[in-house]
Order: sequence, then structure tokens, then C-alpha cells
Amino acid sequence: MESRWQHLLDAGVRSDRVRHVENLPGRAGERLPWPGWADPEVVAALERGTGGLPWRHQVEAADAVWAGRSTVLSAGTASGKSLAFQLPVLTSLRATAAAAPNGKGATALYLSPTKALAADQDARLRALGLDAPITSTYDGDTPPEVRRWIREHAGVVLTNVDMLHRSVLPGHEHWASFLRRLRFVVVDELHTYRGVFGGHAAAVLRRLRRIAARYGSEPVFVLASATVSEPATTARRLTGVDVHVVAEDTSARPPVSVALWEPPLRAAPAGPDGSKPAEPSRRTATAETSDLLGDLVADGVRTLAFVRSRAGAESVAAGARRRLAEVDPSLGERVLAYRGGYLPEDRRVLEEGLRSGRVVGMATTNALELGVDVAGLDAVLVAGWPGTRASFWQQIGRAGRRGNPALGVLVCRDDPLDTYLAHHPEALFGVGVEATVLDPDNAYVLAPHLAAAAQELPLTEADLELFSPVARDVVDLLVRRGLLRRRVNGWYWTRRDRACDLTDLRGAGGSVRIVEERTGRVLGTIEASSADSQVHDGAVHVHQGRTYVVDHLDLEDGLATVHPEPEPGYTTHARSSSDVRVLAVDGTHRAGPVTISSGVVEVSSQVTGFLRRLVGSGTVIGERPLELPERRLRTRAVWWTLDEDVAEGVLGDVLRLPGALHAAEHASIGMLPLLATCDRWDLGGLSTALHADTGLPTVFVHDAVPGGAGFADRGHARVEEWLTATRDAVLACRCAQGCPGCVQSPKCGNGNEPLDKAGAVAVLDVLVAALVAHHDALGSVPGAVSVA
Repeated sequence: MESRWQHLLDAGVRSDRVRHVENLPGRAGERLPWPGWADPEVVAALERGTGGLPWRHQVEAADAVWAGRSTVLSAGTASGKSLAFQLPVLTSLRATAAAAPNGKGATALYLSPTKALAADQDARLRALGLDAPITSTYDGDTPPEVRRWIREHAGVVLTNVDMLHRSVLPGHEHWASFLRRLRFVVVDELHTYRGVFGGHAAAVLRRLRRIAARYGSEPVFVLASATVSEPATTARRLTGVDVHVVAEDTSARPPVSVALWEPPLRAAPAGPDGSKPAEPSRRTATAETSDLLGDLVADGVRTLAFVRSRAGAESVAAGARRRLAEVDPSLGERVLAYRGGYLPEDRRVLEEGLRSGRVVGMATTNALELGVDVAGLDAVLVAGWPGTRASFWQQIGRAGRRGNPALGVLVCRDDPLDTYLAHHPEALFGVGVEATVLDPDNAYVLAPHLAAAAQELPLTEADLELFSPVARDVVDLLVRRGLLRRRVNGWYWTRRDRACDLTDLRGAGGSVRIVEERTGRVLGTIEASSADSQVHDGAVHVHQGRTYVVDHLDLEDGLATVHPEPEPGYTTHARSSSDVRVLAVDGTHRAGPVTISSGVVEVSSQVTGFLRRLVGSGTVIGERPLELPERRLRTRAVWWTLDEDVAEGVLGDVLRLPGALHAAEHASIGMLPLLATCDRWDLGGLSTALHADTGLPTVFVHDAVPGGAGFADRGHARVEEWLTATRDAVLACRCAQGCPGCVQSPKCGNGNEPLDKAGAVAVLDVLVAALVAHHDALGSVPGAVSVA
């Protein structure tokens, strides 16, 4: 029987938008008998969910965990990874509880990267109907009076590394009984622990191992992910322990059709004076996804649409509701938005609506990317490249959970990387996911955790080996700064405040509450680091389809007050200024007229105002200045310089240089995610015809997080491949003067001015030719190693 979504791919009104369809075949799966050591009651409970015997990879992983071996399981989405750790953990906890005189057996920690995933796992464990062990979530939403009960009675605590960092480890004396009996630590969705967050998580897990050892326990680590490259390496970097690897997925899988969908070009909107800009633009991925979501829901196809931003998720849901209202007004109620920043009780209602089928279509940010149980979905729409192949396959993997053929659609944005993938499917299909960038030795990340560890228990020389080879240098620095004091038996925290407050694991630096001024109702929250560009005075803010305008942003109080404004008719876009100062150069090489460098930089940025653009056309109708504080960021960058005479020679006019470099900067930022586990929002950049520190025309690309995350360094290591792909992507774009598909950036603080596409191609040609010649020259010298 033909699937209800097949008409979208067949010849018809919109079939010309399909650039490629990859048909992924289904698979029968391979099962094994339940292990003989497993608790019969646990087996019976789990068997109700599996409908039979377990998959072979589940048994292999469960056997290794039962034998006391830390294990990483890498298997596809919906492959039953949860059972692989539930079986040995529940069996062990029940057996030890039965043998203990007081009934308190072993304990386990389950760590997830999101509250939603922890709550979902808690619901699954409770649904098993077992009388023991007691399971409970412990997160920021847990009331204080419940937390003590959890410490005293729970056998399985479902939490996250943030709560370990801020609550469990600083107050480990209150958790002594639980930690003394700690036998298992489950780390779900391993691939999400990347970049700076991954470095923080690695330090927290080492602190956990240290405190557990203080109470006499050495837990077995169980790690799982559907999309992780080099699982053993990633797991070892994260936990610091050797792991057994189970990496063959033996589960059944339905066939999935994955389409690359490019929205059509639309006529260029008229300017204020009636003139038209030179370049037409593509219809937005948000608008295209909104239409697709509405059509699929109208056909009864249960669909999840992943959208890049909170505002985008709201817009897609609202657009789909409007489209459905034209068919049947009652259908609009079956489409909702889901994103971070909602209140906990609202999130739970939305999740249940999706599970029950009351909600047929949902537009979401990546908040639902991970293993929340949303079984029964028929289709997944991905509005814009999510940044990494790992995220893409996580999102596509949400579909096909009832065993029926499933549909996945990547709706491409007008963006260099999206456009490149739409026309180069080989760069997506048949290529493994990216290696997870995770540096447990990042001194910037490690320093506050060593301080926190010293407050938890005095640090010793042996402890430093547990953390990192660079830990001793970092401790010496903390001593010089007066945060630690050396005594005979170790290093001690010197202050009265909490050392764990020195850092925020997510790098967000807190959050800002968004409050409706007239009623005092809290609509949600936003990261403080994004507040000045998203909820500044006068900004348009969308919440569950309703539009508000920000009256005032108070960064000190963490508060943005808003009032409802149903149809303002415009959107707002922040403008900013920035500068980059080189602090240290730790890698550089010369290739003819080009010099490639990497190192530490300080980025200063300030939101200076915002534009108002008409809804639909994007025409600028006004600009307003803002007075907001300057932000400073010390991070890592890769940068290249070009000899000025060469740059002028290829451009013919020195006045073209700023636009050429600016366009090349945008394009290179857009293409770096092809090589690193990041997206363009993890990066920043600066281009200038004369930089104070280099004295030359320079382009910087930097990590957008404190201390760096390894992304810029990955670009430096693969600079020839990176800049070649950048040049090819710009050259292949069919526009004449530059568009969002090649050199325009959605996050440019200068409003994408000036930009010179032809100049960017000329400059990138020089860069690539110089790098290739340098590479070939090094390759001809015995023993030479190319940096590229």
C-alpha cells in the first residue's frame, strides 16, 4: 500500500523541489534469548515492551555490563538501547536489595543531557510496574522537600551533569548513603557531550568518580548513543575509564525515504522606491516546512518538524495551523510548538499530547531530538541543516517507529552549506557522522572544576592524575590567584562562597525571564548570552503563536518585560559591532602569499541597534539605536592573511577588498560545519582590510564559546579541504552578486554589508592555489608533514 506521504515525492506541483531521494532499505533484525542471569520479573516486564526476544546488540551490551565492564553501546535511533542498560541495572539493584538487611541495595545514576529525556526514562521505568527499585528524577524542577526523600529512598536517580555539578557533588555528605552503594552510572546520548559542554561534563564525571571512591564505590559506566563516531575514544575522553564497545546495530528497521528539498526561488521584492534588488531569493525553509507540516497533518501523517530557532518553531506551527484552518478549523488544534524555555508543566502536557496522538504535528527545536519516546511518527521534517550529520540522523531517526515506511525531508535553507548538500548528496549519504570534538584537557574549562573538587575534598597529587596531565599547571595558577591554598595534605579552597558557581556548564551564563508586564505571567526564559540580541528593547518575541514586543530588558535582574501585539507587521534583527585581538599564536605556517594561523583571541562585541523588516518582503522600514554593554570573549580562532599587493592585484581595486574579505568570511563560516561537529551559530568571525595585530588583510573564524571548543582548530588542521569546499560552494551558486545561499549570513551584525561575491571567489582562488602548492611542495620533501 502506498504511504500517505508518497505524493510529496511523486511528479506534481512541488516535485521539482526534490533534488535527491535516498531510499534506505529496511532490515529484519537479529534476536537472542534472554540472558540466564536476568531477573525473571525484570525480563517479564521488559518483554511486554519488546514483544519477544531482545536484539543481539542488547544482549551483548547487557552481558558486558553485568560482568562489571564499563561499556559503550552505539546503535541506531529506536534500536532499544535503553533495554541494554535497564536489564543489568534493574537485575543488580533488585538482587542487592533483597540481600541487604535494611533492604537498601545498590544504586544507579542515569544522566541525560535534557530534562525531557530524563522524565521520559523515568516514565518508562515506572511503566514496567516493578515494586523495586524506586526511581525518581532529580533536576532543577524538583521541589526542595522532595530532594531529601530522593536521597534517602531512591535506587535509580535520573538527573544530569548540571545537577551533579551544582547540587550532588558540593553536598556529597547528604548523598553519602546513595554514593556508598553506587554501582552504575548511565550516560545517555553520548554524542551530545561535545565542545565546551563535553569538556565540562568530563570534569564533572571525574569529580564524581573521585567522590564515589571516597565512599568506597567504583561504578560501572554505561554509555549509549545512536550517532557517535569513534565511540570508544569519545567514551574514554568523557569518563576517563576504559570501555568495552558494542557497535553493531542488529535491530529491525523500516525502510526510510530521505529527500533533499530545495524551496523555489521567489521574485525579488520591490524596494521602498519601487526598485527591485538584483538577486531573487529562495522561499524560506521555515515557510516551506510550515506548508509541508500542514499538508502532512491534513493527510493524517504524524509528523515532527525540527526548526533551528525558538521563533522558527513558533512560526512553523502557526503557519501550519493557518493552512489547516482553511481545510477544517478543528485540525489547527492538532499542531503545536515545542521548544526550550517553556515551563516544565507545559512541556509535559505537550510531550503527552504527541505520544497519545492528540497532537498529530509538532514543530520543535532540537529539544525533542534526543531519545524522548515519540513512537508512531510517520515523517520528520528538518528545516535547515541542523549543524552536524549526527544531529541530522538523530532527527530523521524519530520517524518510522511503528515499523511502517517512513519519510525524512531536509528542507534546505538559503545557506552555503544547505545549498551545497542539496546538490552534493554524496557529502551526506554514505558518509559517517563527525568525530565528537571533546577536550578534557582544556585548562579554561578544567580550572573551575579543580576549584570545585578542592572544596568537595582537599585535592591531592593522586587526584591531579585523575583529572588531566595539565591539572598541576592549572592548580598552580589557582594558587597564584588565591583561590586555592597548598597545605601538607593537599590543596584547599580558600573562599566562603561556592566554587561550583565559578562556571556554567552550558556556557550560557544564566538566563533571562520573559514576563508579560500587565499580568506578571512568566512566558519562558532565554539564555543571558542571547538576550541582548533576541529580547532587547523593541524586539518582537513570539510565544506559542502569539506575538509580543519587548518593553524593557534588564540584564542585571535577568528580566525582559513584554506586552502583547497581535500583528506588528514587522520582525526585528539586531545589529552589532565587533573586534578581535590576538593574544597568543600557537600554530602558523606560510604558503606563498598566504599565512594560516591559530591561537587565542579576545573578541569584543556589542549590540548597537536593530532593524525592523516588513513581514514577507524583508524590506527594512526603520532602524533604532540601543545602548547595551560590551561583551568580551576569550576563545580560540583560526585566521588567514593575504599579502596586500596580491589581494589588490587579483581584485583590481583596493576598495573592493573589504567586501571580498567579508563575503569570504561568511562563506567559510558557513562551510566549516562540513568538517567539524558544529553549526555556524557555534562560530563567529571578523574580516578587515588591515588588522592591527597582523598588519595585513585578515579573516578570523573563532569559536563562539569561552576558551574555545575545538572547532576553529579543526578548521586549521583541515584548512585546505575547508577553503576549497568554500570556494567551490560560492563559485557554484547561480546568483550574480551574492545571496543567502553563498555569502550572505543570517547572523551578520553589519546587515550583510559590504559583500563582494566575485571578489570572494578571486581571493579564495588565491588561497586555495597557495595551499595546494604548499601541500605539494611539502609532500615532495622526505619526512615533511603538511599542516593542512
